[in-house]
Amino acid sequence: MAELQSDQPKKPALSDKRERGLLWLLAFTQFTVITDFVIMMPLGPQIMEAFSVGPAAFATAVSAYSWCSGLSGLMSATYIDRFDRKRLLLVVYALFALSNLGCALASSFSLMVLSRAFAGFTGGVMGALVMAIVADVIPAQRRGTATGLIMTAFPMAAVAGVPLGVFLGARHGWQSPFYVLVLVSVLIWVIARYALPRLNAHLAQRRVPMAEVLPQLWALLREPRHLRAFALSGPMMMSGMLVIPFISPVFVANLHLKPEDLSWVYMAGGLATLFTARAVGRLSDRYGAVRVFRVLALVSALPLVAVTYLPAWPLWGLMLFFPLFMVPVSGRVIPMQALLSTVPAMAQRGAFMSVNNAIQSLGVGCAVWVGGLLLSNGPGGRVEGYHLNGWLALALTAWAMFWIGRVRPTIAGAH
Repeated sequence: MAELQSDQPKKPALSDKRERGLLWLLAFTQFTVITDFVIMMPLGPQIMEAFSVGPAAFATAVSAYSWCSGLSGLMSATYIDRFDRKRLLLVVYALFALSNLGCALASSFSLMVLSRAFAGFTGGVMGALVMAIVADVIPAQRRGTATGLIMTAFPMAAVAGVPLGVFLGARHGWQSPFYVLVLVSVLIWVIARYALPRLNAHLAQRRVPMAEVLPQLWALLREPRHLRAFALSGPMMMSGMLVIPFISPVFVANLHLKPEDLSWVYMAGGLATLFTARAVGRLSDRYGAVRVFRVLALVSALPLVAVTYLPAWPLWGLMLFFPLFMVPVSGRVIPMQALLSTVPAMAQRGAFMSVNNAIQSLGVGCAVWVGGLLLSNGPGGRVEGYHLNGWLALALTAWAMFWIGRVRPTIAGAH
């Protein structure tokens, strides 16, 4: 195991006020990126009807985003540490806004898939870049809390992004949420252009010549400590995405929920996670990321399988159940991400986060694709085979609970 290294930046830390402002701005950029990804899931019934495709084809559109996100994240590992983080974020975020415009203007399912692939290419870099910035600016002992704040982007997407997207899709067509995302992204880009400080402390360290980039990337991939982290990260993300993308089609087809009522279900889950995400981050800092992860993963096991067996409950019953599903399933990612941020040395952090984000995205893509293959159309338009997705997700969760104990930090004082 490598020697413990200092995690202190070369320049003075930001003031508390500027640090909070930076974290919230990063959270809002992630809000738009996450909303762009997750909005496809509740819009599934409308998109499938608009383009006359089934669950398997719809899963292809969702997985295209994730696969391209993974590939772009892997490629970004060769250059993400060579640029000022702020400049790179502004360029990639502008391309992200263009990708959403392409989705809104798609006139065929093929163009929709291509637009989703382009969105994935930008989203893959954004995810790695945001976590690299957090790891650069926030000391290791407070990184769980900071990660929890960034992760509020997930519940914000569930509380605001998804319900609004479902409402707009039901009233004005499935394209309307993507137009709104373009407008919101442009506004956030302008704020980031003037509010973000220069984020170039990592550039003070020796730059790797381009001829050495690929060999060093290969060395990063072969590092045992990194491999153990990747073996946790990929399967963990797969476990949730075997189930989550198909909740909306199953609720509509099997439980006879109206598409416009999906917004209330997602809002109930999002509100619950909005109040718990930061608390989970603080608990990770206090009691250790590994311990908190194992508790949340264990608690998530029952709802992860139960959601695939739900009967035709009324709307209020689904609204009561969904927070029990969302809080542990999304919350367990927070201590995992906080732990993973302590694994690489500072000079490798951007590249490591890029590779990790790539592995997570590829895992998501594979999970959605496999999950779609396990499903079929039954009598009366029912979605059959969803139970298999739940049990496979449970097996991957059990693996992560065991394996996380083998992931070791590089940073002194991290846990």
